[in-house]
Parts: sequence; structure tokens; C-alpha cells
Amino acid sequence: MAQETSTRTATRLGRALLPLGLLFLAVGISVALFNPFLALFLSTEVDAGPVKTTVFLIVAPLAGVLGSSLVGRVSDRRPIRRRLLIIGAVAGVVGTGVTAVVRDYWVLLALAITAFALAGSLFPQSFAYARQVLLRDDPARAPMGISALRTVFSLAWVAGPSLAAFLLDSGSFVWVYGTAALTYAFAALIAIFWLDEVPAPAPPAADEPAAVSGDAPRWTLWLTAAAFTLLQTPLTLAVQALPLFISTELGGDVGDAGLLLGLCAALEIPLMLGLGLLSTRLPLRLLLFIGAACGIGYYGIAAVSTGLWMLVAGQVLNALFIAAVSGLGISYMQDMLPHHPGRATTLFTNSFPLGAMLAGPLFGLAQHFDYRLAYWLCTALCAAGLLLLIVVRNDHATRHA
Repeated sequence: MAQETSTRTATRLGRALLPLGLLFLAVGISVALFNPFLALFLSTEVDAGPVKTTVFLIVAPLAGVLGSSLVGRVSDRRPIRRRLLIIGAVAGVVGTGVTAVVRDYWVLLALAITAFALAGSLFPQSFAYARQVLLRDDPARAPMGISALRTVFSLAWVAGPSLAAFLLDSGSFVWVYGTAALTYAFAALIAIFWLDEVPAPAPPAADEPAAVSGDAPRWTLWLTAAAFTLLQTPLTLAVQALPLFISTELGGDVGDAGLLLGLCAALEIPLMLGLGLLSTRLPLRLLLFIGAACGIGYYGIAAVSTGLWMLVAGQVLNALFIAAVSGLGISYMQDMLPHHPGRATTLFTNSFPLGAMLAGPLFGLAQHFDYRLAYWLCTALCAAGLLLLIVVRNDHATRHA
């Protein structure tokens, strides 16, 4: 009987993960098509100068953070998460579709703070939806399912930039943004015809304290989000500095940087799945500590490296760091707010654009002094993020997932 029940649960879980996996793949490819080439698009197609481009690259992620936060709060109050996924996908169709043909800077900036900001909510809302489905069908494997879906998003980023480069070589940005619009449309169709609406999370009683309701105190949430921001800042800073560091300090070239990034991405996928499996046996908190320690180790090696081979050897540590923080961090935050998965997921996902914004001035500092400094800064950021995670206790994540 137990085996039969387990088989039924696995079948039900597989049926739920298939459309979610396709949704994540579509959303991931859409974002990966245009994000890496946004600055190039603004400079060459829109003819925006350095000031306008900088303003755009600051305003767009800020609008995304605000938009995702507002949608996250709304999504936890009413059973409308599926409809929000549809709205976000349609907003993506509108944003990328118009961008494919319009070259007016102010129109594009308006799209960035409206349509693209709304489309940005797709990422956290997809994870929030997945969390509710996984808890409904197989609560013990929820972190593993989230890690698997995060892996699909990583796969999309392996393919997306290469596809965008091919489309640019074959055609123009019309093809890039047009293809992104088609993939957003595919995501909308999945949400419309394949996903079921999930009920709003049951709210705690009005007089129920946080310790009983399961929600972590607000200060714990904000400090944990700050820790993830510190841990995710190196993901942008190190990538920005890598080609220049290799060419100026290690005698390599841009192609070597591309090979390193590809190697890391290839290692991330199996490691993310492996950590997801481990999360069913070990506390998420411990796995995150190990991941952050790997980040300290990798960036420390990079900071003292004298040859390219040291960076190649360190990619296992780098991939473990990224897999742990990106793959398990979502579940870690969701466990802290079991009644508000939309808000919890948004708190985590917003840490990446905030970290990317923080990486900007730090990169300028490294550019002024020495590109090796970027990796010392990454080491310090990982150490600070790990220390903050250790200090801020999360009782939800000390239990086995």
C-alpha cells in the first residue's frame, strides 16, 4: 500500500512538474535572449549615449524590483497566482513585441517601467506557484522540486545567449525580440491551458504570534535577504571583471573567459540537482553554509591566481557556490514565510538585481585600481553573507527539508 501511494504521488508530481518545467524554460529563454545584449541594443540600435544607457540600466531593474514586490504581496492574498502568471507573460509579449520594432528611447524606457517590470514578476511567481503545487503533492520533496525547476532556468541561460547571438548574426534585434515575444506567448499558453489555479495560502490567525504561525520575524527576513544580496553581488561583479582580469593579469583572452563561463554553467546543472536531492536528507541551512564557503574558497583562489589553470580548477567550487545559493536559496526563504510564498520568493529573487546594482560601483573601483581587487571584494562579500546567515537564525531551515 505504501509503495502504491508513493507511486501515485510520484506520478502526480511528475504531471505537475512537466508544465512548470516548460513554463520555466520559456520564461528563461525569453529573458536570456535579450538581457545579455541590452546595453548593445541601446547603444547601437537606439543610439542612446552613455548617460541614457546608464539611466536605463538602473531604472529598469529598480522598476522590476518594485513591480515584483507589489505583485508578490497581491498574490498571497487571493487565489489569483495563475492569472498573475498569464498577465506577466502577456506583458512580456507586449514589451518584447513593441521593442522589436520601436527605437524611441523614451518609449522603451516607459516599457521598462511598465510591461517589463510586470513581466519580471513571472520568475518569482513561477517559483511561488511551484512551491504551492509541490507542497500539495509531495511536501517532503518541495526543495528538490524547486532546485530541479531552477536547473531548467539555468539550462535556458545556457541556450538563450547563444541563440540570441545566432539571431543577431543572421538577422537583427527584430529577430531577437520577436523570438522573445514568441517564447513569452508560449509561456502564456501554458499558463492558460495547462496550469490550474492554486488556492491562496491559508493566513495565520489574526492573534497568532509569528512563532506559532510559522512566519519568521520581519527583521530576520530583511537580514536574510541582505545576506543573499551580499552573496549574489559576486555573481555579477566576477563575470564583469573576468574577461579583463584574464587579459590583463593572466595573459589570456576573451575566448578563455567564455570557456570558463561555459564550464561553470555546465557544472552548475548536475550540482544543482544533486544539492536538491541532498536537501531531502540534510538541512537547507547547512547546505547553504557549505555553498557560501565554496564561494569564499573560489574567489580567494581567483584573487591569488597566477595562471588560467587555477581558475579552471576552481570552477567546481564556483559552480557549487552558485548552485547552492541560486538553487536552494529560494526554498530557504519560502520556508521562512510558509503563508506568503509570493512575498518570500520575491524577497529572494530581488536580491539578484540589487546585487547587480551594487556590483556596478565595485567594478568601477576595481577598474580604477586593479581587476584582481574585484575578486578580493567578492571574497569579502561571500564571507560577509555567510556570517550574516550564521548570525540570523532560521529555525525552519535547521530541520530536514
